[in-house]
Amino acid sequence: MSAIKVAVVGAGGRMGSTVCGAVEAAEDLELVGRFDEGDDLGDLAGADVAVEFSVPDASPGNVAHCVAQGVHVVVGTTGWSAQRVDALRAQVTGAPPTGVLIAPNFAIGAVLMMAFAERAARFYESAEVVELHHPDKVDAPSGTARRTADLVGAAREDAGLGDVPDATTADPDGARGARVHGIPVHSVRLRGLVAHQEVLFGGPGELLTIRHDSFDRASFMPGVLTAVRTVGSRPGVTVGLEHYLGLGG
Repeated sequence: MSAIKVAVVGAGGRMGSTVCGAVEAAEDLELVGRFDEGDDLGDLAGADVAVEFSVPDASPGNVAHCVAQGVHVVVGTTGWSAQRVDALRAQVTGAPPTGVLIAPNFAIGAVLMMAFAERAARFYESAEVVELHHPDKVDAPSGTARRTADLVGAAREDAGLGDVPDATTADPDGARGARVHGIPVHSVRLRGLVAHQEVLFGGPGELLTIRHDSFDRASFMPGVLTAVRTVGSRPGVTVGLEHYLGLGG
């Protein structure tokens, strides 16, 4: 079987450069193109799959270009709102059979954390998410935290649970964090961290904490490579690596 030809968009960034190294080390993959801000993507150097790690403002345009070229795309850039995903679905529907994966997190442990949190959500009265990242991260809360809160919030709704209990009536400085799908989400930015998250569930007399820590960007590479190898067989837009791992609903 011939190697899958891969182009990396955002190759000069922290994640992009790590992806380039992982692709080069994989015997069944071939790195054919490295692209950065301002580069003409053109035909993406003849790639079968593009891995897109850029910035939120540039990502939709980059992905749209890949789809127009008939190149499958693995997207790790955050900032993909429901409206952006819907617009992409419309574009992919009218294009040649193309697969696009948008993944909030590629670490296998992080995907399992989200899956476990979704299953636990219906059993607990209280739920909150705390995400911790390095201070160079440009968005808050993280895409993983948003995705986790969406999954937990939806699971609570399906179970008929009401709002999480919170008697706070005065919080002028936002100490209680953001609300995503009704779930409080808190962001920490601290030098020395990479990517960390814990999901807290509370009930009378007990606390369940589900936590995942990425200490190095190498932790994301098994998921990225799995996505590269799978995306071509999954036409359409998929949100969440869990669907490639047999964990999706």
